[in-house]
Amino acid sequence: MPSSEDSLFRDRHDAGRQLADRLKDYGPVADGLVVALPRGGVVVGYEIALALRLPLDVFVTRKLGTPGNPELAMGALAETGYRHVNRDVLQECRVTERELDEELQRQRHEIARRIQQYREGRSLPTLVGRTVILVDDGIATGATFYASVAALRALPVGRVIAAAPVAPPRVRHDLISKVDDVIILHTPALFFGIGQFYDDFSQVEDDEVIDCLARAKAALHKTG
Repeated sequence: MPSSEDSLFRDRHDAGRQLADRLKDYGPVADGLVVALPRGGVVVGYEIALALRLPLDVFVTRKLGTPGNPELAMGALAETGYRHVNRDVLQECRVTERELDEELQRQRHEIARRIQQYREGRSLPTLVGRTVILVDDGIATGATFYASVAALRALPVGRVIAAAPVAPPRVRHDLISKVDDVIILHTPALFFGIGQFYDDFSQVEDDEVIDCLARAKAALHKTG
């Protein structure tokens, strides 16, 4: 557990409410949409969607883990089919084309499973010309977040707003040229992991993601 001097958020709901306060200029807008990276990002996105009275959906992007060291990202794959591969990691770790193809196939299966679980198999809603707020519960290496940004940019979206409670300082600098606006609440110099900045960073399960999506949809319908 993080120490009290490191903790910036009680939990993901608290982080989402704090982030929503900084994003209030983006809601409610007619073309706005909150898209969150599952699983943890959906809990943060839920609070933003409620506060801004915007629809909430998931954007499924999976890290491509390096053989023998799955925590090391050799790239990422988005549900749209967009993929990013870090050639430096491939060369350094001597990853073969077969190993890369096998990891891509594994993550395609996981993306399909999550789309079925979270969206009942439905494709992404129409994003043409829309303002998309891309949310995660924090950004560490940035592999999946950057790939998600690039995947959205490859679609005819209107604006992409990057939003996260916490990230290393370099992330804000990296994102400025990639998106239309960057909202990151904290960029601590000493950054060892996202969980460092939460009192409660418990793993989010599929059921909680589904519940957040359903409750956000019901709340939006209730408010019209």
